[in-house]
Amino acid sequence: MKVHNFSAGPSILPKEVMQQAAAAVVELDGSGLSLIEISHRSKAFIDIMDEACTLALQLTGLENKGYKAIFLQGGASLQFLMTAYNLLEKKAGYVNTGTWSNKAIKEAKLFGKVLELASSKEANYKYIPKGYSIPEDIDYLHLTTNNTIFGTQLKDIPATGVPLVADMSSDIFSRAFDYSKFDLFYAGAQKNMGPSGATLVIIKEALFGKVSRIIPSMLSYQIHAEAESMFNTPPVFAVYTSMLNMRWVKSQGGVEKLGEKNKLKATLLYGEIDRNSKFTGFAAVEDRSEMNATFNLVNPEDAEPFDALCKSSGINGLKGHRSVGGYRASMYNALTIESIEILVDCMQTLEQKY
Repeated sequence: MKVHNFSAGPSILPKEVMQQAAAAVVELDGSGLSLIEISHRSKAFIDIMDEACTLALQLTGLENKGYKAIFLQGGASLQFLMTAYNLLEKKAGYVNTGTWSNKAIKEAKLFGKVLELASSKEANYKYIPKGYSIPEDIDYLHLTTNNTIFGTQLKDIPATGVPLVADMSSDIFSRAFDYSKFDLFYAGAQKNMGPSGATLVIIKEALFGKVSRIIPSMLSYQIHAEAESMFNTPPVFAVYTSMLNMRWVKSQGGVEKLGEKNKLKATLLYGEIDRNSKFTGFAAVEDRSEMNATFNLVNPEDAEPFDALCKSSGINGLKGHRSVGGYRASMYNALTIESIEILVDCMQTLEQKY
């Protein structure tokens, strides 16, 4: 039976990417060596890293525009710290739209004054704040473009003259987006780019040297950029698999074409959530995420039969986060519309039979 993987992360990857990565673990390109035993200083891996960084800039439309792509470790959680360490001199603005932005705020407070410009915490983060004022004298504005736990997504980038920073861990490469409006953005690979273990940072080179403090080498964007992501041993397998996945994104027509497919998937699922008398959506309609749909049962007693229907259909990873409860369907790039159709069929069966 085919498994339909709705997990929020580590998440689904294209089958061909998994097959290519698995083959490389046995032997990389006829070299007689496994991907995970070659030197990261070898030409073979340097070529892999170079291609991965180039693809990241190409897919975001930032190649030859003064940006640098860097592969690091530590996930988005380390970037909450590194962003402030490298950019926060006096004060910064943050928009609090969920668990991860809340954690980013906590780390930034270690380095300077943090202004929480807007928050949806009072509504359990079910919407994206809008219409807030952005001071002109802050060092940067930090946003989270997609909130995996609560199922909300930033639709419009606020107009501002200050540097824009974003956590894009769960929707990078998923839709047409003017990435050039951001001065720095980062993404843990395991949501929509590759396996866990790698973190992509894309930063405008003009941001280097923005603070007066001495930054430890391992936490300096400039040092990692100058070392071409090789200051320390990189996560070889995660970078390689992310490279394969970015090749796949490019082969699918890039982020614009994948965005069209993702919109179709989201429209199908949200349409059923809104139509079906057994279910209710969690996030505000105008802010619904195309990557993570959060929804609940109207009657909790329907959980047992619905869970049984999902299990018998091969649906995996649908359980919602404890902060929201209910269900969460993550619809990352590699998830096919067939999987959405199977889930919708289960929802309709529940309504018809129970």
